[in-house]
Amino acid sequence: MGPLNRFGNPERLTPAPTAPAITPRDLQIRLYQFADDSMMGRQVGRVGNQKGTDFIAAELKRLGLEPGGVNGTYFQNLPFHLRKFTEHSRITADGNPLAWNTDIVAVPGLRAPRMVVDAEVVFGGTQGDTAQQIPASAAAGKFVVLLPAPGGRGGQGQGFAVRQNFAPAPSRFADAAAVAIIDLDNLAPAQRIAINEPTVAQQIAPPRVAPAASGPVDSLAMLKRELAALQPQASFRLTRMGAAQLFKGQAVEALAPGTRGAVVNAALDFVELPTEFGRNVIGIIPGSDPKLRQQYVAIGAHNDHVGFTTPIDKDSLKAFNEARNRLLLANNMKPLGPEQVTRIRVNMDSIRKMHPTPRLDSINNGADDDGSGSMGVLEIAEAIMAMPVKPKRSLLFVWHTGEEAGLLGAAHFTRNPTVPIDSIVAQLNIDMIGRGRAEDLPGGSDDYVAVIGSLFDSKDLGETVAKVNTKQAKPLALDYKFDEPSDWSGYNNIYGRSDHFRYAQQGIPIAFFFTGLHGDYHQRTDEPEWIDYPHYARIANYIRDITVEVANGPRPRLNGSKPAKPKVIVP
Repeated sequence: MGPLNRFGNPERLTPAPTAPAITPRDLQIRLYQFADDSMMGRQVGRVGNQKGTDFIAAELKRLGLEPGGVNGTYFQNLPFHLRKFTEHSRITADGNPLAWNTDIVAVPGLRAPRMVVDAEVVFGGTQGDTAQQIPASAAAGKFVVLLPAPGGRGGQGQGFAVRQNFAPAPSRFADAAAVAIIDLDNLAPAQRIAINEPTVAQQIAPPRVAPAASGPVDSLAMLKRELAALQPQASFRLTRMGAAQLFKGQAVEALAPGTRGAVVNAALDFVELPTEFGRNVIGIIPGSDPKLRQQYVAIGAHNDHVGFTTPIDKDSLKAFNEARNRLLLANNMKPLGPEQVTRIRVNMDSIRKMHPTPRLDSINNGADDDGSGSMGVLEIAEAIMAMPVKPKRSLLFVWHTGEEAGLLGAAHFTRNPTVPIDSIVAQLNIDMIGRGRAEDLPGGSDDYVAVIGSLFDSKDLGETVAKVNTKQAKPLALDYKFDEPSDWSGYNNIYGRSDHFRYAQQGIPIAFFFTGLHGDYHQRTDEPEWIDYPHYARIANYIRDITVEVANGPRPRLNGSKPAKPKVIVP
């Protein structure tokens, strides 16, 4: 297990069985697995999200919850697809094939590209150097080959004919049959293949035409943009050897803009493959009352986080984040100016004694955001499954995906519910309940938890939330201040920034539980070892008790036209 940090937590923890009771130890066991590097940051649209949702579903099956997803599964897939060209694709120059995915790679966009039939090759010049490029008229209908822009990044990301969800950017070569950039030589064979093997799935969305500049409308130009969005220009990347083949053996260095080459034909087999890289996980505990079991209390968290980014020494980043948060606390959480941030100095001597070599980390593990909520909901499910008599109403457990991308999973579920939407009597949302110490935010303590929105739409639900707290062995300190506008950096409109908001839009009473942002929010330092497990366990037990109370009590009524508390939403 290794040495313990100042909060009594190890850096790593061996998986072990859990028990029905919600305990700090069980929450540790779950969270150290769910927020492990192997989950790759759980970002929606990436394989890490599949890994994280597989973990939750396996636990639901082990615990015996009923599948609440689609087709008898625990899953509800969002429409995320991978787009690529298959191995059946071919391209020839004067009838001679180019080495596919070796000397030439097709770059997949949002749509199948238009056909390349008997297109003459022409050298267009250098990418971005309009002074030396051939004119648009000389490129029309041609297979245009370009040298990469000087100082480019090896062509990473270059050559896309279509920007995500938008029509093509204005281009001198918009009327060309295809455009190819000579920038593959510095890439390894595996990197070349990876261009056509995307690791990030995209949602299906109709292309949108980029806003035009104000002025007279050119109907023909608008029509061309819309057609280009539906069937974009083919885009390729080439090696110098591949380029020489296109120009009948001529070296790239000898080419002048306007030089003609071979005649190209391409058969591009484009496919859109559905993935499991973005999905909600749904489980149900049926109610014990024959009449009320057709109603549901929903309880949820978001299963995704923000993936991975550039490597950094996580020990120095942690020290910097703590120093910055101390300044924020001293400044009542108001934004720090650039001069304040640049003055932060971190003493690494003691850290280097423990870790002489910098420990690089690129994965945002999201232990608190929202590993804490996700594993808290799982612990609540395990605890209620162990009750000899289940609550009267059924319980609907939903781990939404894509919260970090705009509440995507919650929006998808509430628009495509797997139970009747009007049968959901309330939704309890948990997003970040693992911290809340005094060093994290003003007013933080061992008793701290913020409650958001519980009185906005249903006085009944708000009063239940408060009443259940009074019955705890040691009541928590409920903080309602985030229901109001705040001048704290990052804290405005918390009500509209998590999954409960999509349920509230459907007229469902909600309550959102939260222990505040902190210095490790959306950082590579949001790790399981920094969670306050005793505090976390108290909050999870409290929310379990609320869940049971709502499931057994009268249906929470909406306030009607006179809210108990005015709802203030700040854009």
